[in-house]
Amino acid sequence: RAHGITNRLGFFLHIPWPPTRLLVSLPYHERLVRSLLHYDLIGFQCDEWLESFLHYCRKELGADVDESTGRITLDGRVTTARVYPIGINYELFTSYADTPEAIDAQKRVNDSTRNRSTMIGVDRLDYSKGLPERLDGITRLFENKPERVSDVVFIQIAPPSREDIASYQRIRETLEQKTGQINGAFSKIDMVPIRYVNQGHSAAELFGIYRASKIGLVTPLRDGMNLVAKEYVAAQDPDDPGVLILSRFAGAAQQLSDALLVNPYSPDELAYAIETALDMPLAERKRRWEKLEKSVREENITVWTNDFANDLRIIEADLSPPIHN
Repeated sequence: RAHGITNRLGFFLHIPWPPTRLLVSLPYHERLVRSLLHYDLIGFQCDEWLESFLHYCRKELGADVDESTGRITLDGRVTTARVYPIGINYELFTSYADTPEAIDAQKRVNDSTRNRSTMIGVDRLDYSKGLPERLDGITRLFENKPERVSDVVFIQIAPPSREDIASYQRIRETLEQKTGQINGAFSKIDMVPIRYVNQGHSAAELFGIYRASKIGLVTPLRDGMNLVAKEYVAAQDPDDPGVLILSRFAGAAQQLSDALLVNPYSPDELAYAIETALDMPLAERKRRWEKLEKSVREENITVWTNDFANDLRIIEADLSPPIHN
């Protein structure tokens, strides 16, 4: 805008928008948000992030905010903020079902777990994903219900991320340490409860791994949306679907409310959810999955793209004079 550009401009935020009480601790928070308000359209993943943004604009900037339309008026300029939940490429991802890679991956998981129920976690090696807390929940399950140790295998796929940053290195060290402690305490000669895989897999392989898994563990401490949850749902066998355990602090939780929603900071809550999923009758698994699958299929990446682009196309661009540095 400072260079005189008056085209319609749109911005989509993939990560959570913080509550006002946290954002104001950031130096130059007002300058940051005022700059954002020079976009014509701002998109958020879910209602919670949008509400936090509108609250900040009203409380800290004194903007005129229309909650029903997302219109924000400040200093004579109008910006619109709305929710656009991002989805997966549903048709592409489900097309992997009959590929040799997916079939082989599913078979390898099933053969290696020998009739035990597989739980799967797939995350970047990132502090926001709640991986140590996830292992704490599994530990609590094994401590409270030792008979469950022989029922399940947890596979955590965590490709390395930002390996040059010390905090990420510490996460990897913590995960390796916790995995070793759990396996040391609960393994038997012919059974290891935790498999930690520090490498990536193709989308087709992940489809097969998801389908072989009775439980999908998606428990970030905070996440804008989380597409792993949607991929897990899309990969399930309609005749024998698995159960999604999802952090209530992921944006996806607002859309996928038929998952088992948990507080990732609570080992007891996570342990209880895992046991509930293991014991869930087929009829309930099907009922929950059908609702989840419908949402994932209908709110796909094409819908997300078209909704945002169409709104940006028809929204009234603010052609106020250019700003100056």
